[in-house]
Amino acid sequence: MSNNRTGMHYLLEGLRLIRQPGLRRYVAMPLLISTLVFSGAIFGLSHWLELLINMLLGYLPSWLDWLRYLLWPLFAVAGVLIIFYTFSVITNMIAAPFNGMLAEAVEKHLTGQLVETGGWQALVKDIIPSIVSELRKLVYFILRAIPLGILFLIPGINLAAPFIWALFSAWMLVIEYIDYPMANHLLHFSQQRKLLRQRRVLAYGFGGSSLLMTMIPFVNFLAMPVSVAGATAMWVGELKDNAQKQNET
Repeated sequence: MSNNRTGMHYLLEGLRLIRQPGLRRYVAMPLLISTLVFSGAIFGLSHWLELLINMLLGYLPSWLDWLRYLLWPLFAVAGVLIIFYTFSVITNMIAAPFNGMLAEAVEKHLTGQLVETGGWQALVKDIIPSIVSELRKLVYFILRAIPLGILFLIPGINLAAPFIWALFSAWMLVIEYIDYPMANHLLHFSQQRKLLRQRRVLAYGFGGSSLLMTMIPFVNFLAMPVSVAGATAMWVGELKDNAQKQNET
């Protein structure tokens, strides 16, 4: 059955799950945080995007000005990816404790089994560890984003840079969202990445779908809770058994 599931399927499943009566109350805070942060992103996007594109195209010599019309759409896409992914990181960092509780509630809804993470009583205690976890992912992102960013400055290679960045962003988003259900089961960051590498097509499908949702104005307000719920469904349906087998060996 799992072979028929795709990353996009689980994102759509997340959209269905957040509308369930027993889960709606866990969606309220992530949705509020997402709405506030992405409203700021949309407001400043046009200004920042123009600055970014002008800076990148400024490296072209005058005799290559004709390339501006070819490169502008590529840099525009890259700018949107970078800006919205950055705001996704900020949004998830702020909402991390609430996302963990949403993942816990979704898993209980799907399996009927309680994930003993402490519930609301553990919220305050989990704030610092959740932020530390987000900072670790941020460091992981920065160490790889810097060399990828340099690709935009290399003539010829910079034509492929937006597509490489899109793949990287998809990978980072699936890492971001699968962390919540996996962390509820005490799986470390390295273990999470190992499980995802075993199912790369599934991981990129989910991350790419989440990235696309993040880039659609106003729809992106729902991207975070939908992705958390979808990643939890993907954990239950595709990855949980593999994690248990690894723990046994």
